[in-house]
Amino acid sequence: MKNTIDNNTRTQILNEALPYIQEYYGKIVVVKYGGAAMLDDKLRQAVMSDIVLLSLCGVKIVLVHGGGPEINSMLKKIGKEPKFVNGMRCTDKETIDIVQMVLCGKVNKDLVELLHENKGKAIGLCGLDGGMLQAEQLSEELGYVGEIAKVNPEIIFNALEKNYIPVIATVSASVKTGESLNVNADIAAAQIAAEIGAANLILMTDAPGVLHDINCPESIIRKIKVNEIADLKSKGIISGGMIPKTDCCVEAVRRGVEKTNIIDGRLPHSILLELLTDLGTGTMITKGY
Repeated sequence: MKNTIDNNTRTQILNEALPYIQEYYGKIVVVKYGGAAMLDDKLRQAVMSDIVLLSLCGVKIVLVHGGGPEINSMLKKIGKEPKFVNGMRCTDKETIDIVQMVLCGKVNKDLVELLHENKGKAIGLCGLDGGMLQAEQLSEELGYVGEIAKVNPEIIFNALEKNYIPVIATVSASVKTGESLNVNADIAAAQIAAEIGAANLILMTDAPGVLHDINCPESIIRKIKVNEIADLKSKGIISGGMIPKTDCCVEAVRRGVEKTNIIDGRLPHSILLELLTDLGTGTMITKGY
């Protein structure tokens, strides 16, 4: 296919990206990676190439990932039906062993390999490494599911100082027993971003962002201030699965993260479009005044 982009357009694209590259140079950006972007080969390659490009431009990327579909697939292979309560996975002893094996083993190392294939420099980690993530059990009903009580960022900083891209699976250690607990990846990414002083937190989702009208993808709200979130919830504009995602963003911003973004992981190169263009692609949540 003939390339229809002329030299003037190429120059405009590069010029538009330059101030954003300068803005993020040397700063930390946490990307929570999940959803369709993990399951589609082309999207997965696009995400990995975006991350490597940003890293080569001097942006310190920390990649936090989920892996729900892969966990469900493995559970079904051993004849165990996944069980959820209020959208959260019920995790007994056998299930947490599967979660740890799939997230910290296969999914994590597959992502590291993909980054290396794209000429990146990555290291696979999980919350158990160096006591990075310590958690408390949420409830007896959910089993081995936790909420983060403490983030020890030392191992993340060590990786970044050596110019590695830390790729983090969110299995953590129980504060009380030391046993493995599964932690929601969105929440973990927000907590990590706040603790390491990230400039930006990006949550990749299977939605364009926060929409005025859930049935109209073009009705995206480009920018929201933290103090506007409650009103948008009361009006039903922020609802369903978007509530916990915006809550994560609010938590991160209130704890010092400069800005957060909810972007559509189904859109190829959505990370670059969000970080390096004037319009962006998703919803930005900031402190505002």
